[in-house]
Amino acid sequence: MYVTRQMDIRFKELFRKGHVKGTVIIAAGNEASAVGMAMPFRPGKDIVSLLHRNLGAHLVQGCSPFSSICQYMANAQSPTHGKEGNVHYGDAASLRFPMVSHLGSMLAVAVGGTWSARRNGCDAFGLAVIGDGGTSTGQFHEALNMASVNKVPVVFIVENNGYAFSTPVENQYNCKSLSDRAAGYGISGRTVNGLDAYEVYSAVTEALELMAADPQPVLIESMTVRLEGHAVYDNAEYISDELKAQNLQKDPLKFARAAYLEYCGGDEQELYAIETELCGQLDSLVSDAARVGRPAAASVSMDVFAPVNYRQIKPYSAKNVRNTNAINTALQHILAENGNAFVCGQDVGRYGSAFKTCKGLIDGFGPKKVIDTPICEAGTTGFCLGASQTGSLPIMEFQFADFSTEAVTQLGINTGTWFFRSGKPAQILFRLPCGGGITLGAFHSAEFDGLWSRFPGLKLFYPVTPQETYEALMAGFYDPNPCIVFEHKLLYWGKPGDIEFDGDLQKVYRPRQYSEGKDITIVAIGAMAEQTLEAVNTENISASVWNPFILNPLKLEPIFDSVRSTGRLLVVQEACETAGLGSQFISLAAQECFSRLKCAPALISAPDTPVPFAKELESVYLPNSGIIGARIKKMIGDVK
Repeated sequence: MYVTRQMDIRFKELFRKGHVKGTVIIAAGNEASAVGMAMPFRPGKDIVSLLHRNLGAHLVQGCSPFSSICQYMANAQSPTHGKEGNVHYGDAASLRFPMVSHLGSMLAVAVGGTWSARRNGCDAFGLAVIGDGGTSTGQFHEALNMASVNKVPVVFIVENNGYAFSTPVENQYNCKSLSDRAAGYGISGRTVNGLDAYEVYSAVTEALELMAADPQPVLIESMTVRLEGHAVYDNAEYISDELKAQNLQKDPLKFARAAYLEYCGGDEQELYAIETELCGQLDSLVSDAARVGRPAAASVSMDVFAPVNYRQIKPYSAKNVRNTNAINTALQHILAENGNAFVCGQDVGRYGSAFKTCKGLIDGFGPKKVIDTPICEAGTTGFCLGASQTGSLPIMEFQFADFSTEAVTQLGINTGTWFFRSGKPAQILFRLPCGGGITLGAFHSAEFDGLWSRFPGLKLFYPVTPQETYEALMAGFYDPNPCIVFEHKLLYWGKPGDIEFDGDLQKVYRPRQYSEGKDITIVAIGAMAEQTLEAVNTENISASVWNPFILNPLKLEPIFDSVRSTGRLLVVQEACETAGLGSQFISLAAQECFSRLKCAPALISAPDTPVPFAKELESVYLPNSGIIGARIKKMIGDVK
């Protein structure tokens, strides 16, 4: 606790001198809670998710003061090599998960990590920390509910210091105590004095003893104070001088010091000597850290993708199958070959998922590998991220691609950046049933390939044929990075085809060509591939038709070669004009092939409106073969 306080003092001084930048969160007043709660957990075995004011917990869990100082100074020896801010660090390899600033998002990650560790034979427990303000977020409730439903032994600690930045607790909640919320999830809860490290420690220890006998989560509210502002730049003008003075009288370090003298048999002189020695050590560490060089861009990896060790898996062949069969078969093969894999999502169990792509899986593999989840897309995504860190291989199905927007933070920001931030891969396969054409309206018909391509660190596959669908799921599952496979719902029952997969995953990562031609290159995405081929065949056009297949990272060179040869490019997407990737394809092609173009590239898309519901409206909304054929003839005719 003393080291934490003294490090805070030095961080403030370094900030004022310009040696420390960013959001320097002040932990003063929270030391007892942070240290007391972290001491019972075993570094490298238990799953720990810490937040802004938990510097003391980092130290207890094995992070050296020098490492933390380097992190705040963002130098070359910082744990994140200068890539992350002051408090955004951890050690994923040791199960101390690095945080994101989006409050509530890390709780489900701790739940998934703990659940997976125990599933794989480790008697692990979890620690997940949130502040009083963070309990107002939906993901707080999602995580508690998932932990309760699945009986995951996670200690949820709410550190209540009375303020979320400047917002007082009376504007955050209306219950007497935040621990009262435990009853709503059927779990135990209690409020403790967070100014007394031993009381916090005892409460956590008792919770762990109960969990050992009956695994289930526990909610503990730790009542602390904030002796200064939210961060070094915050003077806390919103707190009265009277309350500030009252809080200073509650300084947990004073109580800890008095307790040491009373119960440990020491005296003032001895304790002063210890404190003096610690200060000297910290000053030396700060001096050492100041001499460390700045991060060099040339030597710091900025890779967002973990390297892929392409492997050979079992070959598979099938005749005359549809995409639904390809998906179901791929999932069966994955679950059969990988004991640590599991499928999760809404209604994937006995119902077999909304479009029956998971039909029969629960009969073959049971409810521990085919898991119906609560309706909490963000929480489930975080759960899968945590599970990926403790030996499991998750496959998550979003019931509709539209619902993936509920998980933008968890999927795009937390999961997508995980390898960049932590250096540890997050191997997760996400399945997104997408697209229109089956009269489901605005909230069940979108694609969102354009949205998810904007987040670094996510790999995107968009297959069309049964062969591509099987390959995409296999490649996405075995890739060490988080992968999204878009499954167009109309193509679930599209044209049947054969699957001839030789098991070489490296061959999967390439665009797919459906026809060769000399007059025009057409890039068609999703269900638009079938409409495009119909137009080309009906109009007897010599066209080179491509499916990019890999939407991130893009691998377009074969398509560019085709554009250079034909001199014309048409992109056909189902997404509305500003939401899809078509404009990006055209921009890149113009940069790479400009001198070879015979006419301006063109884009066919849906209009910039939501997908209408009625069949008569949707059929006009979606691009069709007639529109595609007319545009092709116009582009070819413009130069003849």
